Amino acid sequence: MLSLGARSATKAQVLQGVGFNLTRAPESAIHRGFQHLVRSFGVSSKDLDLKMGSILFIKKELQLQTSFLDKVKRLYDTEVSTDFSNAPAAQKRINSYVEKETKGKVVNLIQGLEPLTAMVLVNHNFFKAKWEKPFNPAYTSKSFPFLGKRSVRVPMMHQVEQFAFGLDPELNCSVLQMDFSGDAVAFFVLPGQGRMKEPEQALSAGTLRKWSCSLRTRWVEVFIPKISISASYDLETVLPKMGIRDAFDKKADFSGITERDFLQVSKATHRAVLDVSEEGTQAAAATAAKFIVRSKDGPSYPTICFNRSFLLLIINKATETMLFLGKVGNPTMF
Repeated sequence: MLSLGARSATKAQVLQGVGFNLTRAPESAIHRGFQHLVRSFGVSSKDLDLKMGSILFIKKELQLQTSFLDKVKRLYDTEVSTDFSNAPAAQKRINSYVEKETKGKVVNLIQGLEPLTAMVLVNHNFFKAKWEKPFNPAYTSKSFPFLGKRSVRVPMMHQVEQFAFGLDPELNCSVLQMDFSGDAVAFFVLPGQGRMKEPEQALSAGTLRKWSCSLRTRWVEVFIPKISISASYDLETVLPKMGIRDAFDKKADFSGITERDFLQVSKATHRAVLDVSEEGTQAAAATAAKFIVRSKDGPSYPTICFNRSFLLLIINKATETMLFLGKVGNPTMF
């Protein structure tokens, strides 16, 4: 969305920095693709709630180009608010909006809004779903060791079920696929001890396709910690490392947003919150029957225990789009 109002090198850096080759993908095609994704995500059912949206907060005095406003509304269904009279009031209003849209999960996103701030562009997404095969809370261990630089005790969920599961010998990791009810799936990736770099660096659409094709559905004993984590990133330190530099200094060219005023990006913040529990999101009934107790003479199942750092990916199946990507080093870091 920022690229819609950027010009010259600023525009090129934004689009190339997030991975687009402008000789292969025209800018208009990039925006049409995102328009399609945003509209595809606007689905809700009793099992899956997936929402994405944007809002533009601007000062009344800022005279925006009508073409920019038209494009952000038409392509991204962006709301526009001009109630930006003073910085503290604007900060409160923006944070209230984000908290409401994320059902209370993301709070106080904007902190210390500067008096010179003329425009704030907020993007939010919200994902909430039930497991297709939920865990039974009765089988959750209240205190299980999770190993790391500083070992912690975590609630550990447990079940024996049929899941798509396999080993990737090339990347030295185990991969478990768990489906949500609805059109989403989670991949849990457990690297060999001390081998996180290999799967982390190999993550790509091709790697995901390889896992999807090679995993085999089988009975497997699964231990997954209940997760409640939150992470914040100051993107003004991250994006320049990706090549998006001019947007943050005096070289910035956002004349596609306004010609009368000079704009540059002063702050870019990203916050993600993830909760993983037995039922996924809501209470699930009759899960006890899905737990199989093993005896000494019973069949043996492969066991996967996520009791050390692992990767977690949540994918929207209909669009093959990654909704969430995280590395869990401490499941209790909220």
